[in-house]
Amino acid sequence: MTQILLAHPDFYAVNKAAGIGMHQEGPEAGLVRVLGEQLGETLYPVHRLDKMTTGVLLLARNPEANRVLSRQFAERTIGKTYLALSDRRPAKKQGWVKGDMEKARRGSWKLTRTQHNPAVSRFYSHALDQGLRAFVILPRTGKTHQIRVALKSIGCPILGDVRYGGTPADRGYLHAWRLDFHYGGEDFHLQASLEEGALFVKHGEAMTMWAASLAP
Repeated sequence: MTQILLAHPDFYAVNKAAGIGMHQEGPEAGLVRVLGEQLGETLYPVHRLDKMTTGVLLLARNPEANRVLSRQFAERTIGKTYLALSDRRPAKKQGWVKGDMEKARRGSWKLTRTQHNPAVSRFYSHALDQGLRAFVILPRTGKTHQIRVALKSIGCPILGDVRYGGTPADRGYLHAWRLDFHYGGEDFHLQASLEEGALFVKHGEAMTMWAASLAP
């Protein structure tokens, strides 16, 4: 269930649940519509999270707030921190993933070696449990499926992300843990706890403590 983390006069910050898309998909209503109907107001998606991804999501409550916050995402002034799990080990524990993204088959994307308008992500990893590896990802851009493709490109598809070669699991283990931004003269540091997925629940405290030591 999607939870409201903060009800600001100009926007909501919510902890998006897994398994719900942002917009209508066939007969299935999207998060923007469902939450808007529950709250009795029109909401504007400032950015988006994939259907499998949980975590902090901003929804503006008026067009002006939508314009201001959307511009911050476009200008890359909002800090984003994601957490993920994989059952594979990368060749290096940390580094950058950079490259242009192109459409592939059946709605997927792929990373290329060119750098015309690259997707850019910084990642850190460490062994969490036997056969399980935790990742902190700091995306500098906001391309579609960027983090999922980035981890696949280093040989560590996200656990449960079968579209990109991940081992099947009870969910896709990607979580938008934190957003850091400035709005209306105030600094916001919003975090969403890890509440969905057996492995996130089990290792959530250790992962967030580690992430906090890395986050700006």
